[in-house]
Amino acid sequence: ATDPWGIKVNRVELKNIIPPKDIQSAMEKQMKAERERRESVLQAQGQKESQVLVAQGEKEAAVLRATAAKEAAILQAEGEKQARIMAAEAEAEAITRVQTALAESLRLLNDAAPNDQVVKLKALEAMQKVADGKATKIIIPSELQGLAGLAASAKAVFESEEPKK
Repeated sequence: ATDPWGIKVNRVELKNIIPPKDIQSAMEKQMKAERERRESVLQAQGQKESQVLVAQGEKEAAVLRATAAKEAAILQAEGEKQARIMAAEAEAEAITRVQTALAESLRLLNDAAPNDQVVKLKALEAMQKVADGKATKIIIPSELQGLAGLAASAKAVFESEEPKK
């Protein structure tokens, strides 16, 4: 390495040079301070990254909880909606069936062409149902009064006859 300058080095000796104690302690203090500085910087960076990750995790958890609550509310509302629709459809179906049965019974009754006695008997049965209610006054048409009298006299005749043995 020294040939271009015209110098030739044959041998190199190294001696153990120990600096004075005050310089040596100053150098040790400087190295110790540098290591402590790097340690505190690394700890601060690690703590910062840890806090950032914790905050991001809490944020994601809050978003997931809110999303789950929203979806649960939507599903519950849809379930209630479907239940109400099904109940309304079932009620409509029941009303339709009752009305169909009533219409069919009226058609059958008309087809049978009931005589006046059947109509009067049905009217008497209807009056029995009316009389069973909580009403304190009942107005009876004059037609039915005659029928009621006929029924009462028929009952008396059947009761007065002795049964044949």
